[in-house]
Order: sequence, then C-alpha cells, then structure tokens
Amino acid sequence: MSNLQYTTPPQLWGDKRFHTWNYEMREHLNTKVFKVMLDAGFTCPNRDGSIAKGGCTFCSARGSGDFAGSRRDDLVTQFNNIRDKQHLKWPNAKYIGYFQAYTNTYAPVEELREYFEVILQQPGVVGLSIATRPDCLPDDVVEYLAELNERTYLWVEMGLQTIHDSTSELINRAHDSQCYVDAVEKLRRHGIRVCTHIIHGLPQETHEMMLETVSAVARMDVQGIKIHLLHLMRKTPMVKQYEAGLLRFMEQDEYVKLIADSLEILPPEMIVHRLTGDAPRDILIGPIWSLKKWEVLNAIDDELVARDTWQGKYWRKS
Repeated sequence: MSNLQYTTPPQLWGDKRFHTWNYEMREHLNTKVFKVMLDAGFTCPNRDGSIAKGGCTFCSARGSGDFAGSRRDDLVTQFNNIRDKQHLKWPNAKYIGYFQAYTNTYAPVEELREYFEVILQQPGVVGLSIATRPDCLPDDVVEYLAELNERTYLWVEMGLQTIHDSTSELINRAHDSQCYVDAVEKLRRHGIRVCTHIIHGLPQETHEMMLETVSAVARMDVQGIKIHLLHLMRKTPMVKQYEAGLLRFMEQDEYVKLIADSLEILPPEMIVHRLTGDAPRDILIGPIWSLKKWEVLNAIDDELVARDTWQGKYWRKS
C-alpha cells in the first residue's frame, strides 16, 4: 500500500475506507459497543393478516431474528446470555439492546414501554436499536420513541429492501416506497436516528436497479445503512421463486464490486452498520460463500484499495 500514489488522499475512518459502526461508536461513546440481539415475542402485520399474510418471501420463521435470544426466555435472561457470549470477545465493551426479531413497534405503547425500559435498566446498556416496519409507527409510538431519544442513544432500523415497488410486490413487502419516505420524515421530525436496511440480490433486480436503491437512500435523511446480501433459506416462500427461476445467487466477486459501487455514492457521514451478513448454516440454501463473512469483508477492503476509492468519493448532494 505504501507504493500507491493518490491524486486525492483517501478518506479514512480509522483504518477503513468507509464509515463503520465501530468507528462511530468509539467516536461517539468513546468505547467498544456491541448489540445484544433480542426477541421480545412480537409478530408482524405482514404475517398475521392485518396488512398481508405469509410475510416477506425472504424472511425466515424467526422474523430475521435467527441469531437473537430465544423467545422462550424472558428479555433479561436473553440479554444476559447473549451479552456473556459476546463478552468473551470484547470483555470491556458496552451494550446496545437490539430488538431485532419481527416488528418491534407492533404493540400498544404500554407494552413497548415495558419491554424497552427493562433493557435500558441493565448495567452497561448505553442505548437501544429497534427494528420495525415503516407502516408500524402510529403517532403515540413515535411520541414514545421521541421520549426515548431524549434519554438514551436510540436508533430505529427499518427495512426498505428496495426502492422499486415492482420488486416490493414480488417479495410481498406489503408497503410501497412512499410509505418508507413518510416514515423517515415522521421519525426525523423528532431527531430520531434512522438506519435503512436494503438487500442486494433480490429477484429479477439488475446491478443498475440495486444502485438506484442505494442512490435513493443516499438522498434520504437517514443516518445509517445496512446492506444485506440476499440469503435463500429453507422453508421460506422465496424457495418457490427460486425454483421458478426468478432468483439467481450472486457470485462473491460480483457482490464485492457492487458494494464498492454502493459505498462510492453514499454520503460520507452515513454510518455503515453492515455490508454483508450470514444465515444459520443449517437452513441456508445459498449463496454458500456468504458463510465466510470475514473473507467477504476483507475482499471489500481490498477492492476499495485496488480502486483507490472510498465511501462518498462520488457522492453529490444534488
């Protein structure tokens, strides 16, 4: 790397060429912070029939909470079990309670308050991250989130997945892109941080379509992004779409280049919470290479260096 000549010095966040979650936590909270993944027993309006049935076609039986605590345990037990496992790697870290599984604002405010407050009371907790849908933010829930935002370090994570409504219909999201934009505006009126989830590799989406989603997120008033690689898991509705030829698995090199393309057009201040992911080995159909998570992340770093590029290099606010 020392022999490379730059016409413009690369922007760095620590030793990375993108604005990582770890960098932001050390800058904002001056310590290592990890998320403790929880399952509070919620369901989803896209499963119970209030909006739609069957759920998103990519979603597993655990509602994207495959690595969260067991809902057979109470929240404090879940928290302690997950925290202790992660403490083996990061013994001096602080914690953010991550309500991950299903839709975590899909309940009366009194019930939400009970769940969220008990985790905030746990020693070492410095904030909450609450995963939900854009169509599950009634006014009284947003008012409570605004209250939480005044008291703790709060993130609301919402799945957009794609800006293309044709794809949203194909994967049974049961909301359109405008619903998402409206939800972001509703949260941002209270200064609540928003992390947008998108998925690369959705059925019938081209490289250009995926970058259009990234570009749309870049223009939104959101503070963070999670970019997921699509995983096909057993017993999900998407298996039928795969068997019908609507889905192909991305190759690792293809995905790495797509991530570099994505980072280049994101604003540099946007925090990157995730760039890939994995699924439980026993239910994963593909792509199998995704199980080598650190190999993928290292390949992304190498691609950014090889291109002499970084997050925001081609970002233009207009």
